[in-house]
Parts: sequence; C-alpha cells; structure tokens
Amino acid sequence: MSGPGPGQALFHFVRHWSRRWNAGAERGRDVMVAEAVHALAGRPEITVNEVAAELGLDQSGASRLVAQATERGYLAVTASAADGRRRTVELTGDGRELLRDAHAWQEAVFTRLTEDWAPEERADLHHAMLRLMRSSPELTAGLAGEKVTRA
Repeated sequence: MSGPGPGQALFHFVRHWSRRWNAGAERGRDVMVAEAVHALAGRPEITVNEVAAELGLDQSGASRLVAQATERGYLAVTASAADGRRRTVELTGDGRELLRDAHAWQEAVFTRLTEDWAPEERADLHHAMLRLMRSSPELTAGLAGEKVTRA
C-alpha cells in the first residue's frame, strides 16, 4: 500500500475533521470551547486557564473563545468562590444543547463514513480510537519542548 504512513494519515484525518462543522467556523469554535468545559466537568471549579490547557491555547486565546461562547449563551462565567480574582466557567442549558447537537452530528458523520462497513469493522475502529485517546495524555506530556527533527 502506497501513500502516507499511518501517522501522517492520522494527523491528516484529525486536521480534516477538526475544520468541519455543519454550521460554520463560529459555531465550531463554540463547540470546541464547550467540549473543553465538558471534558473538565467534575472538577470543583473550571477556570479559564484550565480551559486554555484543555484546548492547547494560551490564556488570552481561550479567554476570547470563552467570552464569545458566553455572549452566545453557551457558557456562564462567574467569580471563583475560592479566589475572587479567578473566573470559573460552566455550561449553560444552551451549551448542553449545543453539545447534544454536535454529538448527534458527529455520530451521524461516523455512520455515514462507515455505512458500507461491517459492524465489526466499525467496532474495531471505535475501540482503536479509544485506545489512542487513552495513550495520548502520556505521549503528549512527554512531547512538551520536543522539536521535530529531519531524518
């Protein structure tokens, strides 16, 4: 089989789908920040800095995304109970609805992309992606500061 290696294919796939959303770029950014807040759920407080780390952005970039999503009603920002200088972030009802719609769209895309696959193939890909995600934090923690070198 010729073409890009599996690593290149993985990153091409991620880039391709990270830019797709059925309602445009603004909606995609809202979904992205809502997903980050959702991923951090269960913490006593979710700060803008934690959202920035989850998104892989600097604090100012995340702050802009949070502000935009707040203006649109998807997030609520309040002063921290522990430290009034910090802001905490949570999903609103509209934000949870946005995520439900996004997740339904994601499932529909997966179903459409794999509609001619056997159920076992779909399940295998699903499990393989989950395995990649479970190993991702370990790998990305070790990549901080690493440079890409030429072979």
